[in-house]
Amino acid sequence: MDDFVSATDLSTSVRFDVARLVTASECNDESLQGLLDKLPHRASQAQRKRTTSQSKTEPPLLRTSKRTIYTAGRPPWYNEQGTQFEEAFVIGLCGGSASGKTTVANKIIEALDVPWVVLLSMDSFYKVLNPEEQQMAALNEYNFDHPDAFDFELIILTLQKLKRGKSVKVPVYDFTTHARRKECKIVYGANVIIVEGILSFGNKDLLKVLDMKVFVDTDSDIRLVRRLRRDISERGRDIHGVIKQYNKFVKPAFEQYIEPTMQLADIVVPRGGENDVALRLIVQHVHLQLEKRKLRWDMAALASAHQAQPLPATLSVLESTPQVCGMHTIIRNKDTSRDEFIFYSKRLMRLLIEHVLSFLPFRSVTVETPQGTTYEGKKFDGKRITGVSILRAGETMEPALRAICKDIHLGKILIQTNHYTGEPELHYLRLPRDIHEDHVILMDSTVSTGAAAMMAVRVLLDHDVCEDKIFLVSLLMAEVGIHSLAYAFPKVKIITTALDKAVNDQFHIIPGIGNFGDRYFGTDGHGEWSAEEEEEHSCESELPAVGCVDTT
Repeated sequence: MDDFVSATDLSTSVRFDVARLVTASECNDESLQGLLDKLPHRASQAQRKRTTSQSKTEPPLLRTSKRTIYTAGRPPWYNEQGTQFEEAFVIGLCGGSASGKTTVANKIIEALDVPWVVLLSMDSFYKVLNPEEQQMAALNEYNFDHPDAFDFELIILTLQKLKRGKSVKVPVYDFTTHARRKECKIVYGANVIIVEGILSFGNKDLLKVLDMKVFVDTDSDIRLVRRLRRDISERGRDIHGVIKQYNKFVKPAFEQYIEPTMQLADIVVPRGGENDVALRLIVQHVHLQLEKRKLRWDMAALASAHQAQPLPATLSVLESTPQVCGMHTIIRNKDTSRDEFIFYSKRLMRLLIEHVLSFLPFRSVTVETPQGTTYEGKKFDGKRITGVSILRAGETMEPALRAICKDIHLGKILIQTNHYTGEPELHYLRLPRDIHEDHVILMDSTVSTGAAAMMAVRVLLDHDVCEDKIFLVSLLMAEVGIHSLAYAFPKVKIITTALDKAVNDQFHIIPGIGNFGDRYFGTDGHGEWSAEEEEEHSCESELPAVGCVDTT
């Protein structure tokens, strides 16, 4: 194409001479200004906008013009042994600056229409600049397009962990201060990972992590126009500095480091996001790979796999005193009123949580009493205790935990059963940032096959919680669920107030307790709540839209 590029990239009908604009930037300000007058007028900015790297690393933030992706739950990414059965599929997108890599990535995501896709940008992984380099960057004298500008070691480590299903921390880079912000984005859970950047093919070890390599090939004039628009309107830079940086660093780096890597690509996409044919080929290949990696659980086989096995040593059942047996009699009775059901369930929960705390590690301490003598006592030998509830019924145990453990941290995991496949699916989670250091009490009201509890434990392990620091607690469990959990996670402590022998064809515990959540929250269609009862027994937190991953 010729040197005249339609300025539709600038959302205007203005046309201007790109070659003259670049040449003029090397001349005086008067000649440059003459060409700038042809550009659409924009209001002057008193100061630069505070902009950051735009890695879309959390499913709730990845949206298309038509709908929000990832509203479906994440099916099991591990086998019956609790180990990951297949790594995530990683797509690398490479291309020159402003070639349309992010646009291509978002169009791939929309066309894939699969849950749990993570988009990472190499912009998040610029190295931290020292004071001298920051001064150079402020004068447009620092080369951000050179391979040395990127922290490849951190990029590779992040991708490797994410590919293995682990939780990762992605830095947030501030283009105004040329530094990483203190906060970071916690990213977890992906069937597909898309990493895009100008040098995503620029490191041999990084190439080994990529399952598919796509190069976005866009005309250099169009890339320059897009870069002008982005850096002026979004990053608050002046056009003279942008073109100076383009001539000195961007264009030479593309020719030396980026363009040669095109030969490494599996697919080259000319014209970027406009090339629908190439995008369809990419999506078709990814769907084929995902189908090969798919695992279907046999829920009936899971429920019967460990029959006649002795109960595991990691199981502890609360002593069935007449008091405990009497409370179970009340809450198991189908004719028990909702108010009585809640009252006696809460009593059992309190006893259960007190019992759980006896399994935490304690160390000996000596204290001085008011009488001036010493007492040999015990103190919790850990950094912190965190409670995590499996929504929604597990959340009913939080008040008992808060009443016993002062200032306890809480997390939540929403897991629901897919009515078509019978598999558990992860829809939402919110966990404390440093949960890997904690002893975690994982709460659910009942455990039948153990499928949901297995998924919750796997989530905690993926966040680097030690297996022997996880305590699964429940009011009622079925033996098959206990066997499944103990088989997959032999170090997890399993604690309950009662144990039932079997589950039926619908995977309900027999004799059981009914649907605990429906009976507790009044959603079983029997009777109505008064306003006072509704306020007293309602959940204390509001959930965001299903499909979120929010690690705080």
